[in-house]
Amino acid sequence: MDKNMRICIIGGGPAGLSAGMYLEKKGYENYTILEKNDRVGGKCWSPHYNGRRYEMGAIMGVPSYYAVKDVEDFCGITHDGPKLNRNYKDKTGKVIEPFEPKKNILKIPRLLKMKKQLKVFGELLETKYKGYDINGHRGVAEGRYDGFAVTPGREPVQGENPNLKDLCLPFAEFCRKNGVELVQDIWIGPYTSFGYGYFDEIPAAYVLKYLDFQTTMNFVKVNLWTWKEGTQYIWEQLNAHLKHPARLGSAISAVERRDGKVYVTVNGQVEEYDKIIVTAPLYVPNKESRSDGLVGMVDYFDAREDEKALFSKIDYERYDVLAVETKPEDHPEISYYVFDNMVKERLGHLMVYYRRWKDTVDQVITTYSLRKHKDMAEVPYDKCRQMVLDDLKTMRNPASNVINEWSVYYFPHVFSADYADGWYDKVEAMQGKYDTFYAGEIMSFGDMDETAEYSRELVERFF
Repeated sequence: MDKNMRICIIGGGPAGLSAGMYLEKKGYENYTILEKNDRVGGKCWSPHYNGRRYEMGAIMGVPSYYAVKDVEDFCGITHDGPKLNRNYKDKTGKVIEPFEPKKNILKIPRLLKMKKQLKVFGELLETKYKGYDINGHRGVAEGRYDGFAVTPGREPVQGENPNLKDLCLPFAEFCRKNGVELVQDIWIGPYTSFGYGYFDEIPAAYVLKYLDFQTTMNFVKVNLWTWKEGTQYIWEQLNAHLKHPARLGSAISAVERRDGKVYVTVNGQVEEYDKIIVTAPLYVPNKESRSDGLVGMVDYFDAREDEKALFSKIDYERYDVLAVETKPEDHPEISYYVFDNMVKERLGHLMVYYRRWKDTVDQVITTYSLRKHKDMAEVPYDKCRQMVLDDLKTMRNPASNVINEWSVYYFPHVFSADYADGWYDKVEAMQGKYDTFYAGEIMSFGDMDETAEYSRELVERFF
């Protein structure tokens, strides 16, 4: 492609900013990043409180976050944040140690069986499901893999593997099919509690492309990265180091694609581009009920029928975050996971709450809850909020005040039937059509590294 072409990138989150960085690295410098909000970072949001930053969105990374490492190297920063650790409670607030045999004598047979299944699972992923961990979803429904390896070198790989079609199944069914049901006890912590849905509804491809074996073991071993100034700092730094930082407060009211050009109306002014990369939401179901007015690209683009038909299949999680103060005597001594509440029968309850700074009690605690399952009635926001506050009392860490709250458009995805029907291959076949490229969470996964890595792949493939 002509490296002087004008490229518009919609969205100043990890996907959009990374797209700018990777384009710049390849010699494309005529790009513009448009961000509607007054900050960059997307779901990496790290507000300030009492002189320090806390997390309302992404919290941590692991050593296999190679795209995030690209950003660190580009900006000259590193993961310098507090060391995180956690413990566990049951739904009554009792501290438990679910993975410690000496503390769970009656569960020793189950724990031994889990350990055996974990070993089998690791071997299955490397052999039977070779290619499962490639970034993005291209070819999975057709039994093939095509992308970049999850290695520091991220070399391009491709191949045929009919077994990959199993990744279209819900993760719980995938585990049953392979006789490794108990590994769900390990994967659920960094999956469901992080807001990505329940194992009986979400295709295994999402679970395993995010939580590939090495990433999951890093979470298990608490081999984590954090940033002193929060995950938002990564993207603030990237934005500051780009030749063309994101233009904040850019309200896009229309995008028209005709005659090989793309016309974007921004804050009432029409701008002309040659290509456009969309990292913002493609579709927002039930947008009328959202208080933030969020819409998908099909609402402000001159969306074609194929775009509307495919993107209308997208759903998203209702994942809520509260930042609360506590009295000093009620401040938790560590972060806690509540496995009892990570099942659909406990929809809306507190799943995890984080203490980020262990050297002080004058910081906030952040709480996380899910209130949607595809087969159940959605729990209203206000009801969920009260359930979480009640749960904190049950945990004996009651909130004295709520200082921040967020109900964000989270983890866009499709369900098993549409995944198996080739949704991703149909969208991938449209890349570049209408001078438009689709990136962001839906094209890979909803964590910051997967979205940034997909932007890298998009640039490598098409620019």
